[in-house]
Amino acid sequence: MRNHKVIGAASAVALAVGLVGTAAAVPAAAAGPESTYLVLAPQGANTKAAAKRVAAAGGTVVASYDQIGVLVASSTNTAFETSVVGAGVQSVASTDGLGTTLIDDEAIEVLDESALEATGDPTAEPYWSYQWDMEQIDVPEAHAVTTGDPSVVVGVLDSGIDYTHPDLASQVAYDQSASCLGGVVDTDPAAWRNTTSSHGTHVAGTIAAAINGVGIAGVAPGVKVASVKVVNDDGYIYPEAAICAYLWAADHGMPITNNSYYIDPWEFNCVNDPRQRPVWQAVQRALSYSQSKGTLTVASAGNSNVDLQHKFIDDGSPNDGSGEVETREVNGACRDLPAEAPGVVTVSAVGPTEQKSYYSSYGQGVVDVTAPGGDTRFRTGGASSTITDAVLSTVPGGWGWSQGTSMAGPHAAGVAALAISAHPDMKVGQLASFLERTATALECPEGVYEPRPGYPATCTGGERNGFYGAGNVNAFNVVQ
Repeated sequence: MRNHKVIGAASAVALAVGLVGTAAAVPAAAAGPESTYLVLAPQGANTKAAAKRVAAAGGTVVASYDQIGVLVASSTNTAFETSVVGAGVQSVASTDGLGTTLIDDEAIEVLDESALEATGDPTAEPYWSYQWDMEQIDVPEAHAVTTGDPSVVVGVLDSGIDYTHPDLASQVAYDQSASCLGGVVDTDPAAWRNTTSSHGTHVAGTIAAAINGVGIAGVAPGVKVASVKVVNDDGYIYPEAAICAYLWAADHGMPITNNSYYIDPWEFNCVNDPRQRPVWQAVQRALSYSQSKGTLTVASAGNSNVDLQHKFIDDGSPNDGSGEVETREVNGACRDLPAEAPGVVTVSAVGPTEQKSYYSSYGQGVVDVTAPGGDTRFRTGGASSTITDAVLSTVPGGWGWSQGTSMAGPHAAGVAALAISAHPDMKVGQLASFLERTATALECPEGVYEPRPGYPATCTGGERNGFYGAGNVNAFNVVQ
């Protein structure tokens, strides 16, 4: 089912892999195009010896992440992968040519401002009547207690934020925003602003769009968002960008990050696959470091309507055109990253009726909570789309509707921001547990659930189950 695309899809993005070399004498360097690599030092070791190996193999260190023993290197040596492995280097992975794009099934539909009037809602936001998602998780009640603490900054690891948007201009933490493209930090606002994608701007608005009498209100309009750009202008994400972003957010005091993507082009990274193991190891090191520094990672479950708990055949990877599609069994060693990484809060999506969105992936023991992501097909049984049943948020130049677990994740991140605002002494593990304990439990539907033809799913579990985890996040419950 993974080839079905949906609006605002959970950012099918890529962490690429290469073949792991074995120790060998450095061959005469044959020049080729410049390529980028992840070079991992042994666990717990610094990168000094690895940096020497990079230089000896004809490479250049682009970025050094000593916190986790990972280097980003570039080289024109066609034998670099085999040449660099040796004392001080545990493994190496090429990151070239294996990206996938942010997937949008249907173009985002932009709201026609002339057709709307102010609703008279106490928030005074003109488009509040379209924000069924905020009503669903009791945001108005939460805002009567707190809209969030401005010292709380949520990292939006995405395609950049339009910081000129009237609903976001006051909400962006400029001093904590950066581009991580190429694995190198660039704090110039021109580098971390959106350029070709509305995705990051939409996510940011859901989290923190201002209460200012303009447009919409976010879940936590009192907090700030930081743009940490990891998606390039062609719509690709590479491992050096993701690792850079995890460390940047952690080292700059962000208690929460939102991650509306999966690490690919293999939808499931298998630690027992030598081509993919270095990527898994590097990402896991970065996530573990982030958690140790007090950052909660919120991630979207994905839009493939896949049961992440059970093994199955993946016959659609790699999905970026980088190689011939292979058929393989996805087993217990294979995980959807970052959603299935330890310590990550994984979020599925529901529509306006609090039923699983037809596209949302799921899985008992994988999904921790659910949140509004939109479902434009439930009213008609899949026959046609009702755009206002998607999620309305900020887009460059205005406001627009989109749907996906990409939209569910930021609702959960916003609720987490309200929680940490109301309970500032909470640690990462406590915050994750609190989100679950305060969620509104949702029951499994009986039998095979198929709200849209061609998207069957079966829910397992009781009060905590595979579709909804502990339940739908609740903004009011976390601020009490």
